Order: sequence, then C-alpha cells, then structure tokens
Amino acid sequence: QQLKQIADRVGLFVSALYATVLDDILPVLAAHGLRVVAFERLPARRQQALGGFFREEVLPVLTPLAVDPSRAFPLLSSLSLNLVVLLAETPDEPGPRIAVVQVPSRLPRLVHLDDPDGVTFVPLESVIRAHLRHLFPGQAVRECGIIRLTRDAELEFDDEGGRTHLELVEREVRRRRRSDVVRLEVEDAASPVLVQLLRDRLEIDADDVYAVPGPLDLRALAILLDVPGRAELRDPPVQPASVLAAEHHRDLFAVLDERDLLLHHPYDSYDPVLSLFAQAADDPDVLAIRMTLYRASAGSPLIASLRRAADQNKQVTVIVELTARFDEERNIGWARALEEAGAHVIYGVRGFKVHAKVALIVRRTPRGLRRYVHLGTGNYNERTARVYTDFSLMTAADAVTGDASAFFNALTGYSDPPRLKKLVMAPTALRQRLLKLIDRERRRASAGQPAEILAKMNSLLDGEIIEALYAASIAGVRIALNVRGICGLRPGVPGVSQNIEVVSIVDRFLEHSRIFYFHNAGDEEVYLSSADWMSRNLDKRVELMFPVPAGERARVLRDLRAMFRDNVKARLLNPDGTYVRREAGGDPPFRVQEQLQREALRSEALERERAGVHLVPEEGGGGVRPLK
Repeated sequence: QQLKQIADRVGLFVSALYATVLDDILPVLAAHGLRVVAFERLPARRQQALGGFFREEVLPVLTPLAVDPSRAFPLLSSLSLNLVVLLAETPDEPGPRIAVVQVPSRLPRLVHLDDPDGVTFVPLESVIRAHLRHLFPGQAVRECGIIRLTRDAELEFDDEGGRTHLELVEREVRRRRRSDVVRLEVEDAASPVLVQLLRDRLEIDADDVYAVPGPLDLRALAILLDVPGRAELRDPPVQPASVLAAEHHRDLFAVLDERDLLLHHPYDSYDPVLSLFAQAADDPDVLAIRMTLYRASAGSPLIASLRRAADQNKQVTVIVELTARFDEERNIGWARALEEAGAHVIYGVRGFKVHAKVALIVRRTPRGLRRYVHLGTGNYNERTARVYTDFSLMTAADAVTGDASAFFNALTGYSDPPRLKKLVMAPTALRQRLLKLIDRERRRASAGQPAEILAKMNSLLDGEIIEALYAASIAGVRIALNVRGICGLRPGVPGVSQNIEVVSIVDRFLEHSRIFYFHNAGDEEVYLSSADWMSRNLDKRVELMFPVPAGERARVLRDLRAMFRDNVKARLLNPDGTYVRREAGGDPPFRVQEQLQREALRSEALERERAGVHLVPEEGGGGVRPLK
C-alpha cells in the first residue's frame, strides 16, 4: 500500500518536472536562441548533414541486440539510455520481435549544430532513431521507443565467508549492476504493446512504469550551462568572501594558536580548509593527521594533501566510509590510493555508517605538541562547498582537541565509547543530549520562563524527537524549525503544536547545514552538527555535534534567525502536510541567501579596512613590501 502511494506521488512529481522543463524552461531558452530540437523537426539540409555525422561518428559504435526465445533480454545498465525497436513479424518468426540499441554513454548526448541564429542541440537518441535502417537493413520497423531503467541500489551484506568489509562492499557494488529493475521510464508515445513486452521481459508492475512526454534523463540538459555568454539568463557569479583576507601572510596554525576560525560556506571561501591540510602535509613539524572521509570530489586536492603527507612519512589515518550511497566505487578508489601512499585506512565501523566530519592534526611546537581540529556539517568536498550551505570550525581549543583524540581512538582501536567534554557523539549520546536540551526548554516554559528552540536541518523524522518537540510546544516553548526536506512533524495543530513553525527554503544553494539553538533562560547554547534529527543519524551512524564558540555564537544565531525571515524562497508547512509560499505582505522582499552573501562580503571588506597595510621585511635583504 505504501509503495502504491509513493508511486502515485512520484508520478505527480514526474509530471510537474516535465511540465516545468517543456512548458517553461525550454521555450524561454529558445526565445534566447538556445534550442533543443528533435531530428525530425530539423530542415532537410540539417538532417542530411546529421546523416553524415551518424554514419561516420555514431554508427561504428552501435551494437543492435536482438531479443528472441534463444537470446535473453540484454542486461542493461542502470540509468543508461536505450532504444527498444519493435520489428515486423516474419513467416519464420510469427511472434513479436524486439531489439535493443544502447545510446553510447561516451558520445555527447546533445549534438551541437552550427547555427548562425543561435545555438542548436539535437538529442543523440533522435539521430539514432532516424537512421535505424542502417542497423536493421531489410527489416520493417514498426515502432521504436526510448527507455531508461533503474536498478535496485541497496547494498545487502552477508558476512559469511570471512570476507573483509572492503571485499563485501566491492562485491555488492558489482552485484548492483545485475540487481532487480525497480523503475522503467518510457516515452509516452510508446504503444501499450511495446510497454507490455518490456514489462514482461523486465518483470515489473505497471506502477513501476513512468511514461514521460519529453527527453528521458534530463541530466543531459546540464550541458546548456556550458554555452558561453547569455549573462542575462544566469545567476550573478558568487565570489566567496576571504575570512583571512587581512591575514593571508600568516600560516593557519599561527592563526588558530590565537583564535578559532568559523566559516559559513559558500558565503565564506573553502580555501582555508584546503590550505589547512596542504600546510599540514608540507609542514615538517606536523607529525600526524587523522580524519573521517564520507564523500570527496573527483581529483580532490584534499586527498592529494593526505597522500603527500603519507609520502613524507607522517602518520596519516583516514576512516573512509565505503558505503556512502552512490560514492562507493569512488571511495574504494580513494582508500586504495591512500593505502598505496602509506596511510592507515580504516574501512568504516562495523554496524554503523561514519557520517561525522572531523579531522585532527598533531604538530610539534616550541611549547610541546599541539593539536588542531576541523569540524564540519558537510563533506570534505571543495566542489559541493560552492553550492551547499555548511559550516566549518577550526580550533586548537584543548577541550575540543582532546575530545577529537578520544573520538578517533574509539573508532580506530578497541575502547569503550569515550566520555567527551565538548563534542557529542552518536550513536552513544546525541539522542539523549538532544532530548535533554528540548526537555530543559519545556521545563523552563512550564515554570513561566521564556523558552525558545530554533533548529535547522535537512530532515526531521525521528519519532521520539518529534514527541519531545510536541511536549515542549504544549508547555509554551516557541519553536521554529527550518527543515529543507522531509518533515514528519505537523506544526500549528491546536493543543499539540500551535507554537511550532516549520519553514523550508529551496534556493540557489542547497541548504545543508545543521544548527540547533536553545534559549536556556538567556544563557544561550548554539550547536552545529553533521546529523539530522532522523533515527538513522541518531542510532545507526557515527555523528558529531559540537558547540559554537562564544565569539562566533552571535553570528551563527543571526544567520539562523535570518532563515525565518525569508519571504522569497521560503515555504511554510501547514498542519495538513501541504506547503505554501510565504507571502511578503507589506514587507520588502527578503531572500536569505542573497542577504548572507552581502553580509559575508561586507565582513571581508571591514576586515581589510581594519587591517590596513602591513610592512613586512623581506628575508635576506633590505626593502619592504606592502600587504593589503
């Protein structure tokens, strides 16, 4: 029943998606000279030119695969694009005959045509379909439909056989290529006969078939972003602020010896995070680096720094989460590369997914060994740091660095869960701490004191947390939640959640940070975390929550409160589970992401102005150079 309801809802989503693309986006692009046109809609001279392209560049790569009683339906890759051809019956083969042609993934999906009046792209699959006679000479083609299937991507581990965790993950990733089909997308012009043939061959139900009115796999349209010019169609470029603009001549360790450094990405540049690891790799006084790795970019400079550190005989220990969904193969590659460089690689923690984002650097100083820690709400990925909102905290505070050491010792060795002073770890203590913090506000409100909870996260689903929030609301606690995605709490229900507001913001940057604020009778507490308020985060993952240093608390709280003022991209959750856009009313438009960009750049300018010009003697000679 649940799967049926999900299928119905997903069908509505698919319809809305294609209506947006076909009725809104593509017509506006066409009006600006940027067109995506099917082969059959091109003028004859253009079709003739593409015919030559097909014969020279495409045909040699294609392999038609016949399907008949002696030849099984081919094992199509998940999310690959394929043409299914229905051929006319013959006296020798009276039943339906079908063949499959896979659209080559190595060729450009959108073929670029020279166009003096603009830019024109033609979908490769429409070019192939128009030239099927070259693939099936002498055969009558009754119909050709374009399909894309999705295979089950769940990893199911069987520990029997004495395999290592790495071997188990590798085996399951290979199995994924042959897993069951869970979704079939077809063009809506496909006949019922063809769809039924496909259902029979793939053994799927009607609810798992999605007929779409436009090109399958809309990811191909991303190439349009690379077309030069047309600034009027683009968001203005974002220039992240340099938090260290006034201190670029100093090394990060010297900065962290004096103060904490808090960054709000992408408004603040991610460069200091990368610089921290690059400097640690090259600094002869750095002895050890430990970190967790959940997702990293292709060609990650951070991984390069870790490998360089290992090459220089520093003690590098990396806890790689092999089961980060859809990044399994990439993480296996990183793990092997790090091992080859001499790093110690821990392949996760048995029974739990390591989702915490933390790194520890141990360095020799004139005053003895010093530890430095990076904590984050997002992945160690400099690419997503440009489009995801996340926080990074870098600190040398003893209480935090001591907790980080205990955390890594617990994950890499044999020890009981550590007792931490500042950090809060899941699955051992985070749920209990959150429940206590929520209940403390409830007790404050019951005693007639002001009480408030503000929280920002990706998803809110945990039943125990939701019940605690309901109890706090009933007691009079004012609760404002910024939940970008799934929310299992219903706000505004009389007698239950009338004091709770839920806002979702979907804008240019993916809202990814997790921030939790508790009023605490004026002794405010603000936390950042890698964990959402979901059962999987609190019970089945290794996560960390960490307090915001006192000097940065006002800034984080300012940014959090601003999330609830947005009247451009914010949607309010109703008691019945529906969302409505927040109306500006008589207030001026307020778009929080634009506001945070402006504030970050303003802070950078103030820092530069405050720092002024420094005159630093050059080593080995006279003269001075200005540093602005």
